[in-house]
Amino acid sequence: MGELNALGEWFPREGFKLLLALFLSFLLGLEREERVAGDGGRGFGGARTFPLIGLSGYALALLGGAEIWPVAIGMLAVSGFLVLSYWHKLTTAATPGVTSEVSALTTYLIGALVAHEQFWVATALCVTSMILLELKAGLEGLARRIGADEIFTFTKFLMLSVVILPVVPNHEFTRFGINPFKTWLVVVAVSSISYGSYVVQKLTRGRGGLLLAAFLGGAYSSTLTTIVIARRSARDERTHMVSGAILIASGMMYLRLAALVSFFSKALMLRLAPAFVVLAALAIGGGWAWSRRDAGVSAVPAADAEPSNPLEVRPALVFALLFVAMLVIGKLAAEYMGAGGVYALAAVMGVADVDPFILSMTQAAGGAATVQLAASSILIAAASNNVVKGIYAFSLAPRPAGRPSLLLLGALAAAGLMPLLL
Repeated sequence: MGELNALGEWFPREGFKLLLALFLSFLLGLEREERVAGDGGRGFGGARTFPLIGLSGYALALLGGAEIWPVAIGMLAVSGFLVLSYWHKLTTAATPGVTSEVSALTTYLIGALVAHEQFWVATALCVTSMILLELKAGLEGLARRIGADEIFTFTKFLMLSVVILPVVPNHEFTRFGINPFKTWLVVVAVSSISYGSYVVQKLTRGRGGLLLAAFLGGAYSSTLTTIVIARRSARDERTHMVSGAILIASGMMYLRLAALVSFFSKALMLRLAPAFVVLAALAIGGGWAWSRRDAGVSAVPAADAEPSNPLEVRPALVFALLFVAMLVIGKLAAEYMGAGGVYALAAVMGVADVDPFILSMTQAAGGAATVQLAASSILIAAASNNVVKGIYAFSLAPRPAGRPSLLLLGALAAAGLMPLLL
């Protein structure tokens, strides 16, 4: 604003605003002029009509001052012409569109915004409108590629994160310190990481091969990825590639857990960060090196993991209930059974989904459980889960791929327990 005041010393302020309204309106009109020419001359307005509409909005807003009714009446008048234009399209064009008419209304509002010195809003509105107008082919192609189920999935993600979360009570209840807001925040955090990996998997399906599927699937669910790759390995002669991909998926699990733990407990993350980084590097680097032993073997179609929708409401509610249950059980185990009880619970939870237990430890750390106890139990749960995934791979994959998968995941589980000895 200071620069504008300095400019006003040698150039009239209203003259600057008039030129800005004219310039922004002309840009939209020029875009529409090119589009109308490409459509054989059918359409509303162009490089002359749009600037006139923008100047009309500017003039009426200037005359009205703080009053809104002159701008509203002018908009009704412009809308009347636009209705006539669209009616003409309906009677003459095979596929009438309303883009030009809506753009004209936007141009009128841009002129009014400039008159009220909303320069940034007016400029952003103009630039955004031009981007949307120029991306017509790309946006229409995107709409054809994205199915209705994917749009519904994204809508459910918004419902979980920005609709439900803000209205959940942020208070602790019962002696176990159950906080509904933190509980649902855990659900949103897990869903966000899972949904991000889910989207990338959808975009890269059929490309990138088995290793990319392991990377993305491991960020989504290393257990599910292990099961899918093991089941589909019967038609894949690259046994080292299969077992290496399974190891990479488990390495990605450590990175996924690191992201979740860091979000909820800084102290716990500082304790676990060195172990998580080393274990992830060992698994990912070792898995890649192991898979290179099949570099000369003919590739087959990638065994891409096809996860189910990670944003179904029922699984989200089940996860929330499991989280609360693990929070209560973990605190009771720490209170009445000591460290041994928590460690035993961690080993048992490795058989199932470890996320609810591990995230419950992030809430218990510093309270019912010490940070050291929580960190140790998380390492035990992750190691137990690696052993279980090795058994899944050994049972579901052919022996040439299943045996090394079990050995590699067993070695990773043993390495995951080494920090407990330090």
